[in-house]
Amino acid sequence: MTRIDAHQHFWSYTPSAFDWIDPDSVLAKDFSPADLMPLLDGAAIDGCIAVQARQSDAETKWLLELAAAHPRIMGVVGWIDLRADDIAERLETRSGSSKLVGFRHIVQDEPDDDFLLTPDFVRGVRATVERGFSYDILVKPRQAIHVRRFCDLVAAGRSMPRLILDHGAKPDIAHGGWQPWADAIADMAQVPSLYCKISGLVTEADHATWTADQISRYLDHLLACFGPDRLIFGSDWPVCRLAAEYRQVVDLIDGFVTRACPEARDAIFGGNARAAYGV
Repeated sequence: MTRIDAHQHFWSYTPSAFDWIDPDSVLAKDFSPADLMPLLDGAAIDGCIAVQARQSDAETKWLLELAAAHPRIMGVVGWIDLRADDIAERLETRSGSSKLVGFRHIVQDEPDDDFLLTPDFVRGVRATVERGFSYDILVKPRQAIHVRRFCDLVAAGRSMPRLILDHGAKPDIAHGGWQPWADAIADMAQVPSLYCKISGLVTEADHATWTADQISRYLDHLLACFGPDRLIFGSDWPVCRLAAEYRQVVDLIDGFVTRACPEARDAIFGGNARAAYGV
């Protein structure tokens, strides 16, 4: 089975373009395929999915150029203005990029907690999935309560869209937060075509003191709700470096799988990503 890291980022750092990064942070530098490939080798990961970190067409184009030059970048989740009136035409111009597997909007940063349900946004995501692309849902718990309704609106009686929840909807692990996150997960997991990435959890825990035991409660809930056939491993590298190095993240999820669902190792570390992204 091909082992896939289904969520990582590349960027060419400038303070103005990445104002969410503290200039003194370990993230305030360039991160390229040359930095990632040795980490993949060290963890026996065969390929990866590069996910947008900025909401710009230029970044999507740059990620696709990297993917064309590096075969182990199996797919790109890019950005497109999903609220644009001409979204159908914009998607048509992207349809020729074989490694463009889907799109993402950084909904977590939207001030409107109901943003997912706005008609223009739903229309854009629906147009995206109708053209065979996936859509990554990036939300925080206060927005996660709307994910089930959002999925229903996007599907609207059509064939099941490929939707992927990023970072388990970012539970507040550092403060032991549970509701409304836990109920929202149970609700949205009833959507059969919704996958869930078990990624980005170390950075939702305390960066300096997190333990596998602290995170296991959240992983167990995601497994109970989604089942092993819809969980997807992702490292969230290099963002994970705020709390853990690459191999620590792989070992965290490997330990969880060994304990809770060892028969699903191939699915969680690759098979489910292939199905979700069509790679």
